[in-house]
Amino acid sequence: MRTRAVGLLLGYVADRLFGDPQRCHPVAVFGRLASSLERRSYADSRARGVVHMAVLVGGAVAVGVVVERLISRPVPRTVVTGAATWAVLGGRSLEREATAVHAHLVGGDLPAARQQLTHLVGRDTSSLAPSEISRAVVESVAENTSDAVVAPLVWGAIAGVPGLLGYRAANTLDAMVGHRSTRYERYGWASARFDDLLNLPGARLAGLLTMAADPARAGEAWRTWHRDAARHPSPNAGVAEAAFAGSLGIHLGGTNTYYGNRIEQRAVMGNGRAPQPEDVVRAGVLARRIGLGAVTVAALAAALTRRHR
Repeated sequence: MRTRAVGLLLGYVADRLFGDPQRCHPVAVFGRLASSLERRSYADSRARGVVHMAVLVGGAVAVGVVVERLISRPVPRTVVTGAATWAVLGGRSLEREATAVHAHLVGGDLPAARQQLTHLVGRDTSSLAPSEISRAVVESVAENTSDAVVAPLVWGAIAGVPGLLGYRAANTLDAMVGHRSTRYERYGWASARFDDLLNLPGARLAGLLTMAADPARAGEAWRTWHRDAARHPSPNAGVAEAAFAGSLGIHLGGTNTYYGNRIEQRAVMGNGRAPQPEDVVRAGVLARRIGLGAVTVAALAAALTRRHR
Protein backbone atom coordinates (compact mmCIF):
# COMPACT_ATOMS: atom_id res chain seq x y z
CA MET A 1 0.00 0.00 0.00
CA ARG A 2 2.89 2.33 0.70
CA THR A 3 5.11 1.43 -2.27
CA ARG A 4 4.11 4.36 -4.48
CA ALA A 5 4.11 6.86 -1.62
CA VAL A 6 7.56 5.84 -0.40
CA GLY A 7 8.90 5.84 -3.96
CA LEU A 8 7.70 9.40 -4.52
CA LEU A 9 9.35 10.50 -1.27
CA LEU A 10 12.64 8.78 -2.17
CA GLY A 11 12.67 10.34 -5.63
CA TYR A 12 11.99 13.79 -4.21
CA VAL A 13 14.85 13.41 -1.71
CA ALA A 14 17.18 12.23 -4.49
CA ASP A 15 16.31 15.29 -6.57
CA ARG A 16 16.95 17.60 -3.63
CA LEU A 17 20.30 15.95 -2.90
CA PHE A 18 21.65 15.38 -6.41
CA GLY A 19 19.59 17.32 -8.95
CA ASP A 20 19.23 15.88 -12.42
CA PRO A 21 21.23 12.76 -13.32
CA GLN A 22 24.44 13.97 -14.96
CA ARG A 23 24.86 11.15 -17.46
CA CYS A 24 22.37 9.36 -19.69
CA HIS A 25 19.48 11.47 -18.43
CA PRO A 26 16.26 9.70 -19.51
CA VAL A 27 14.71 13.01 -20.57
CA ALA A 28 17.68 13.71 -22.86
CA VAL A 29 17.38 10.22 -24.34
CA PHE A 30 13.68 10.80 -24.91
CA GLY A 31 14.44 14.16 -26.54
CA ARG A 32 16.81 12.55 -29.02
CA LEU A 33 14.19 9.92 -29.84
CA ALA A 34 11.55 12.61 -30.33
CA SER A 35 13.85 14.61 -32.62
CA SER A 36 14.58 11.52 -34.68
CA LEU A 37 10.89 10.76 -35.08
CA GLU A 38 10.17 14.38 -35.99
CA ARG A 39 12.72 14.29 -38.81
CA ARG A 40 10.87 11.32 -40.29
CA SER A 41 7.29 12.37 -39.67
CA TYR A 42 7.19 16.17 -39.80
CA ALA A 43 4.58 17.90 -41.92
CA ASP A 44 2.83 21.23 -41.50
CA SER A 45 -0.24 19.39 -40.24
CA ARG A 46 -2.14 19.06 -36.99
CA ALA A 47 -2.89 15.43 -37.78
CA ARG A 48 0.82 14.61 -38.06
CA GLY A 49 1.41 16.42 -34.78
CA VAL A 50 -1.29 14.40 -33.06
CA VAL A 51 0.36 11.18 -34.22
CA HIS A 52 3.78 12.44 -33.11
CA MET A 53 2.48 13.23 -29.64
CA ALA A 54 0.41 10.05 -29.29
CA VAL A 55 3.26 7.75 -30.29
CA LEU A 56 5.79 9.31 -27.95
CA VAL A 57 3.59 9.93 -24.92
CA GLY A 58 1.78 6.63 -25.40
CA GLY A 59 5.12 4.88 -25.68
CA ALA A 60 6.35 6.42 -22.41
CA VAL A 61 3.17 5.37 -20.62
CA ALA A 62 3.46 1.86 -22.06
CA VAL A 63 7.03 1.56 -20.77
CA GLY A 64 5.81 2.53 -17.31
CA VAL A 65 2.97 0.00 -17.42
CA VAL A 66 5.30 -2.80 -18.48
CA VAL A 67 7.83 -1.94 -15.80
CA GLU A 68 5.21 -1.94 -13.04
CA ARG A 69 3.77 -5.25 -14.22
CA LEU A 70 7.16 -6.92 -14.42
CA ILE A 71 8.27 -5.65 -11.02
CA SER A 72 5.68 -6.71 -8.47
CA ARG A 73 7.73 -7.10 -5.29
CA PRO A 74 7.39 -4.10 -2.95
CA VAL A 75 11.04 -3.15 -2.47
CA PRO A 76 12.08 -3.26 -6.15
CA ARG A 77 8.91 -1.42 -7.16
CA THR A 78 9.60 1.27 -4.55
CA VAL A 79 13.11 1.69 -5.92
CA VAL A 80 11.84 1.92 -9.51
CA THR A 81 9.21 4.48 -8.52
CA GLY A 82 11.88 6.47 -6.70
CA ALA A 83 14.21 6.36 -9.71
CA ALA A 84 11.43 7.47 -12.07
CA THR A 85 10.47 10.30 -9.73
CA TRP A 86 14.08 11.46 -9.50
CA ALA A 87 14.40 11.38 -13.30
CA VAL A 88 11.33 13.52 -13.96
CA LEU A 89 11.68 16.12 -11.20
CA GLY A 90 13.64 19.30 -11.86
CA GLY A 91 13.42 21.30 -8.66
CA ARG A 92 17.03 21.15 -7.53
CA SER A 93 18.48 21.92 -10.97
CA LEU A 94 16.05 24.83 -11.33
CA GLU A 95 17.25 26.20 -8.00
CA ARG A 96 20.91 25.87 -9.02
CA GLU A 97 20.35 27.83 -12.21
CA ALA A 98 18.44 30.59 -10.40
CA THR A 99 21.11 30.78 -7.70
CA ALA A 100 23.82 31.11 -10.35
CA VAL A 101 22.03 34.07 -11.96
CA HIS A 102 21.62 35.69 -8.55
CA ALA A 103 25.33 35.25 -7.77
CA HIS A 104 26.29 37.07 -10.97
CA LEU A 105 23.81 39.87 -10.21
CA VAL A 106 25.07 40.54 -6.70
CA GLY A 107 28.64 40.28 -7.98
CA GLY A 108 27.95 43.02 -10.51
CA ASP A 109 28.66 40.82 -13.53
CA LEU A 110 25.67 41.72 -15.69
CA PRO A 111 26.90 40.02 -18.91
CA ALA A 112 27.39 36.74 -17.01
CA ALA A 113 23.94 37.05 -15.43
CA ARG A 114 22.38 37.60 -18.85
CA GLN A 115 24.18 34.57 -20.27
CA GLN A 116 23.25 32.36 -17.31
CA LEU A 117 19.64 33.42 -17.68
CA THR A 118 19.49 31.82 -21.14
CA HIS A 119 19.52 28.45 -19.34
CA LEU A 120 16.13 29.32 -17.85
CA VAL A 121 14.23 31.36 -20.45
CA GLY A 122 13.83 31.54 -24.20
CA ARG A 123 13.67 35.32 -24.44
CA ASP A 124 16.46 37.62 -25.62
CA THR A 125 18.48 38.47 -22.52
CA SER A 126 21.22 40.54 -24.16
CA SER A 127 20.00 43.96 -22.99
CA LEU A 128 18.07 43.17 -19.81
CA ALA A 129 18.59 45.32 -16.74
CA PRO A 130 19.00 43.72 -13.28
CA SER A 131 15.30 44.18 -12.47
CA GLU A 132 14.24 42.52 -15.73
CA ILE A 133 16.69 39.67 -15.16
CA SER A 134 15.24 39.22 -11.67
CA ARG A 135 11.72 39.22 -13.09
CA ALA A 136 12.62 36.58 -15.66
CA VAL A 137 14.17 34.33 -13.01
CA VAL A 138 11.20 34.62 -10.65
CA GLU A 139 8.78 33.90 -13.50
CA SER A 140 10.81 30.85 -14.50
CA VAL A 141 11.03 29.59 -10.91
CA ALA A 142 7.27 29.99 -10.50
CA GLU A 143 6.31 28.27 -13.75
CA ASN A 144 8.85 25.46 -13.45
CA THR A 145 8.07 24.77 -9.80
CA SER A 146 4.56 24.04 -11.02
CA ASP A 147 5.38 21.96 -14.09
CA ALA A 148 8.71 20.37 -13.07
CA VAL A 149 7.91 19.61 -9.42
CA VAL A 150 4.24 19.79 -8.47
CA ALA A 151 2.63 18.41 -11.63
CA PRO A 152 4.84 15.31 -11.97
CA LEU A 153 4.24 14.47 -8.30
CA VAL A 154 0.50 14.78 -8.89
CA TRP A 155 0.63 12.35 -11.80
CA GLY A 156 2.96 10.05 -9.89
CA ALA A 157 0.42 9.89 -7.07
CA ILE A 158 -2.43 9.24 -9.51
CA ALA A 159 -0.81 6.76 -11.87
CA GLY A 160 2.60 5.71 -10.52
CA VAL A 161 5.47 5.13 -12.94
CA PRO A 162 3.24 5.36 -16.06
CA GLY A 163 1.96 8.72 -14.84
CA LEU A 164 5.45 10.02 -14.11
CA LEU A 165 6.88 8.97 -17.48
CA GLY A 166 3.83 10.00 -19.48
CA TYR A 167 3.70 13.44 -17.89
CA ARG A 168 7.39 14.11 -18.46
CA ALA A 169 7.13 12.94 -22.06
CA ALA A 170 4.24 15.34 -22.72
CA ASN A 171 6.00 18.22 -20.97
CA THR A 172 9.21 17.62 -22.91
CA LEU A 173 7.34 17.56 -26.22
CA ASP A 174 5.67 20.84 -25.35
CA ALA A 175 9.10 22.38 -24.81
CA MET A 176 10.36 20.95 -28.10
CA VAL A 177 7.47 21.57 -30.50
CA GLY A 178 4.69 23.26 -28.52
CA HIS A 179 5.96 26.83 -28.78
CA ARG A 180 4.56 29.28 -31.30
CA SER A 181 6.57 29.44 -34.51
CA THR A 182 6.01 29.05 -38.22
CA ARG A 183 7.31 25.47 -38.15
CA TYR A 184 5.32 24.28 -35.13
CA GLU A 185 2.09 26.27 -35.26
CA ARG A 186 0.20 23.21 -36.54
CA TYR A 187 2.60 20.32 -35.88
CA GLY A 188 3.05 21.30 -32.22
CA TRP A 189 -0.58 22.14 -31.54
CA ALA A 190 -1.50 18.76 -30.02
CA SER A 191 1.60 18.65 -27.82
CA ALA A 192 0.93 22.15 -26.46
CA ARG A 193 -2.75 21.50 -25.77
CA PHE A 194 -2.13 18.11 -24.15
CA ASP A 195 0.53 19.58 -21.89
CA ASP A 196 -1.90 22.34 -20.88
CA LEU A 197 -4.46 19.67 -19.99
CA LEU A 198 -2.05 17.59 -17.92
CA ASN A 199 -0.84 20.65 -16.02
CA LEU A 200 -4.27 21.87 -14.96
CA PRO A 201 -4.38 20.02 -11.61
CA GLY A 202 -0.71 20.60 -10.79
CA ALA A 203 -0.90 24.35 -11.41
CA ARG A 204 -3.94 24.73 -9.15
CA LEU A 205 -2.27 22.70 -6.42
CA ALA A 206 0.86 24.86 -6.86
CA GLY A 207 -1.28 27.96 -6.36
CA LEU A 208 -2.77 26.57 -3.16
CA LEU A 209 0.64 25.49 -1.88
CA THR A 210 2.01 28.96 -2.59
CA MET A 211 -0.62 30.31 -0.26
CA ALA A 212 0.15 27.67 2.37
CA ALA A 213 3.90 28.32 2.11
CA ASP A 214 3.50 31.86 3.48
CA PRO A 215 0.22 32.17 5.40
CA ALA A 216 0.85 35.85 6.12
CA ARG A 217 0.70 36.56 2.38
CA ALA A 218 -1.93 33.95 1.51
CA GLY A 219 -4.70 36.49 1.04
CA GLU A 220 -2.71 38.58 -1.42
CA ALA A 221 -1.57 35.47 -3.30
CA TRP A 222 -5.21 34.38 -3.61
CA ARG A 223 -6.41 37.78 -4.78
CA THR A 224 -3.62 38.14 -7.33
CA TRP A 225 -4.22 34.62 -8.64
CA HIS A 226 -7.94 35.15 -9.14
CA ARG A 227 -7.60 38.66 -10.51
CA ASP A 228 -4.60 38.33 -12.83
CA ALA A 229 -3.90 34.70 -13.77
CA ALA A 230 -6.44 34.52 -16.60
CA ARG A 231 -4.69 37.37 -18.42
CA HIS A 232 -1.57 35.25 -18.90
CA PRO A 233 -1.36 33.43 -22.28
CA SER A 234 -0.87 30.11 -20.46
CA PRO A 235 -3.79 28.73 -18.38
CA ASN A 236 -1.28 27.17 -15.99
CA ALA A 237 1.80 29.41 -15.87
CA GLY A 238 -0.53 32.30 -15.13
CA VAL A 239 -1.69 30.64 -11.92
CA ALA A 240 1.84 29.96 -10.69
CA GLU A 241 3.24 33.37 -11.62
CA ALA A 242 0.30 35.34 -10.24
CA ALA A 243 0.38 33.43 -6.94
CA PHE A 244 4.14 34.02 -6.64
CA ALA A 245 3.72 37.72 -7.40
CA GLY A 246 1.10 38.09 -4.69
CA SER A 247 3.05 36.05 -2.15
CA LEU A 248 6.32 37.89 -2.78
CA GLY A 249 4.71 41.35 -2.91
CA ILE A 250 6.07 42.15 -6.38
CA HIS A 251 4.70 42.42 -9.89
CA LEU A 252 5.53 40.13 -12.79
CA GLY A 253 4.82 40.36 -16.51
CA GLY A 254 5.49 43.17 -18.95
CA THR A 255 7.38 43.32 -22.22
CA ASN A 256 9.29 40.23 -23.35
CA THR A 257 11.54 40.35 -26.40
CA TYR A 258 12.39 37.08 -28.11
CA TYR A 259 15.05 36.24 -30.66
CA GLY A 260 14.04 37.33 -34.15
CA ASN A 261 12.70 40.62 -32.73
CA ARG A 262 9.39 39.08 -31.69
CA ILE A 263 7.88 41.16 -28.87
CA GLU A 264 5.15 40.05 -26.47
CA GLN A 265 3.30 42.34 -24.12
CA ARG A 266 2.44 40.21 -21.09
CA ALA A 267 -0.20 41.38 -18.64
CA VAL A 268 1.20 42.71 -15.38
CA MET A 269 0.35 40.48 -12.43
CA GLY A 270 0.51 41.76 -8.87
CA ASN A 271 0.39 45.22 -7.31
CA GLY A 272 3.85 45.24 -5.74
CA ARG A 273 7.16 46.77 -6.68
CA ALA A 274 9.43 45.66 -9.52
CA PRO A 275 11.46 42.50 -8.77
CA GLN A 276 14.98 42.94 -7.44
CA PRO A 277 17.88 40.45 -7.15
CA GLU A 278 16.97 39.59 -3.56
CA ASP A 279 13.59 38.38 -4.80
CA VAL A 280 15.35 35.56 -6.64
CA VAL A 281 16.42 34.18 -3.26
CA ARG A 282 12.94 34.68 -1.81
CA ALA A 283 11.41 32.89 -4.80
CA GLY A 284 13.78 29.98 -4.24
CA VAL A 285 12.74 29.67 -0.60
CA LEU A 286 9.08 29.78 -1.66
CA ALA A 287 9.69 27.12 -4.32
CA ARG A 288 11.34 24.77 -1.82
CA ARG A 289 8.38 25.08 0.53
CA ILE A 290 5.98 24.40 -2.33
CA GLY A 291 7.96 21.32 -3.37
CA LEU A 292 7.93 19.96 0.17
CA GLY A 293 4.20 20.55 0.38
CA ALA A 294 3.65 18.89 -3.00
CA VAL A 295 5.52 15.69 -2.14
CA THR A 296 3.70 15.50 1.20
CA VAL A 297 0.31 15.83 -0.50
CA ALA A 298 1.29 13.38 -3.25
CA ALA A 299 2.60 10.74 -0.84
CA LEU A 300 -0.45 10.99 1.39
CA ALA A 301 -2.79 10.81 -1.61
CA ALA A 302 -0.97 7.76 -2.98
CA ALA A 303 -0.99 5.97 0.36
CA LEU A 304 -4.65 6.72 1.08
CA THR A 305 -5.75 5.78 -2.42
CA ARG A 306 -3.94 2.45 -2.31
CA ARG A 307 -5.31 1.71 1.14
CA HIS A 308 -8.87 2.45 0.00
CA ARG A 309 -8.47 0.05 -2.91
